[in-house]
Amino acid sequence: MAEAPNPVPVAYQTTGDGTLSPDWLNKGDNAWQLTASTLVGLQCVPGLVILYGSVVKKKWAVNSAFMALYAFAAVLICWVAWAYKMSFGEKLFPLWGKAGPALAQDYLLGQAFLPATKSKHVAAIEPLYPMATVVYFQFVFAAITLILIAGSLLGRMNFIAWMIFVPLWLTCSYSIGAFSIWGGGFLFQWGVIDYAGGYVIHLSSGIAGYVAAFWVGPRLEKDRRSFPPNNVLLTLAGAGLLWLGWNGFNGGAPYAANIIASLAVLNTNICTATSLLVWTGMDVIFYKKPSVIGAVQGMITGLVAITPCAGLIQGWAAIVLGVLSGSIPWFTMMILGKKKIFSYVDDTLGVFHTHAVAGSLGGIVGAGFFAQPTLLNLFMPVPNERGVIYAGDGHHHRAGLQLAKQVCAALFIIGWNVVMTSIICLVIKLFVPLRMSEEVLLVGDDAAHGEEAYALWGDGEKVEASVHRGDQFLTDLSVHTGNKYKAGSSATETTETELES
Repeated sequence: MAEAPNPVPVAYQTTGDGTLSPDWLNKGDNAWQLTASTLVGLQCVPGLVILYGSVVKKKWAVNSAFMALYAFAAVLICWVAWAYKMSFGEKLFPLWGKAGPALAQDYLLGQAFLPATKSKHVAAIEPLYPMATVVYFQFVFAAITLILIAGSLLGRMNFIAWMIFVPLWLTCSYSIGAFSIWGGGFLFQWGVIDYAGGYVIHLSSGIAGYVAAFWVGPRLEKDRRSFPPNNVLLTLAGAGLLWLGWNGFNGGAPYAANIIASLAVLNTNICTATSLLVWTGMDVIFYKKPSVIGAVQGMITGLVAITPCAGLIQGWAAIVLGVLSGSIPWFTMMILGKKKIFSYVDDTLGVFHTHAVAGSLGGIVGAGFFAQPTLLNLFMPVPNERGVIYAGDGHHHRAGLQLAKQVCAALFIIGWNVVMTSIICLVIKLFVPLRMSEEVLLVGDDAAHGEEAYALWGDGEKVEASVHRGDQFLTDLSVHTGNKYKAGSSATETTETELES
């Protein structure tokens, strides 16, 4: 007699060795984490690739987009080769995990496990999906951090130096913050709140970008005076991918498709919308015109500020935080940013203001003041933590201590990144220049990469065809435009007006 068919689909069956569908696997959680990872990845590629390539001066469009694309690829290989376990593996030091590859089948298909996150209050974190899912989810967080640093360095950093900077900073700086706060290190065990990366990602990238900008040096003076976006509409497209991709950023932070994830996604959008409106209002009040680029900056500061506390505060607190994130970073960027102390360092996209200021604002004010104790008990390794406004019922000391923890963690991230980023830049400088040569800076993408974003000129630069384009290009151009060009002559004799006529 034939055996009756198994009514359970193969994808849900288990075998003797658990190779098809192990009992610990929650397919809903796994599906959401992979979706959330992809949303964060889309923030990087194409989100920030598009945003960087369009918000800069036309002659730097290719270089800026390429810095983001390169970082995404380089971080992934370093992540699976050694950096993941330094950030989320076995403890080596209180602020660093043991390096090692995350590539073996047995390791990646086993249940996810963060060994150092065990504390005297809770067991180690064990999400209900494979380790491969956690490795990829945490990779996209690491990748976007490096890409954000690039925003401070656009328009002048030597690309070879950037290629070296990415793996060094990932190894020596990002992994420290990630392990200390998320992976089970000393700040995690102490109970510091960083829901989805206000400190690990945004404060660290804002500080590192600013410090690296100091060591790399400024753009050309004329680029600092005039640096218009080459495509405002594409800037909005990149910004839109950033906004909606943030649902994966904060929605995936609880490691499960649970109720905290839902609250985090809603709070993220509430705070972001509020911040965008406030920033735009500030532009209208003080400059009499609503700025599209200003609105994008306000959007970013809202996304950043809500990140350290997205799933841990109530909706009304998200609105309050949005008001603060739309006004305080606006003040530091638009008023203080023009003072000598800030203008001395050429932070191309103002990453210090949009990420360091907004990230610390969310970590100290958002988490330190507004974190709700019931929500914290669902998320934190230390029970009964709370924000300052919930200090009643005999918890005054605990609320004040939580605020102190948030401040101390911010100072640790700032201090570590100032020192380590400086060391990395100085070491790289021993081997290759940090800044492009003046000749390359004058031309831009064509000199740096031999490629241009658009087949036209508009920045006022003159290009030497014999070096960067070849005579045939201008010969062909003269056929289509009617302009006369003598093959073999220097293109510096052909003015921008003649080329565009």
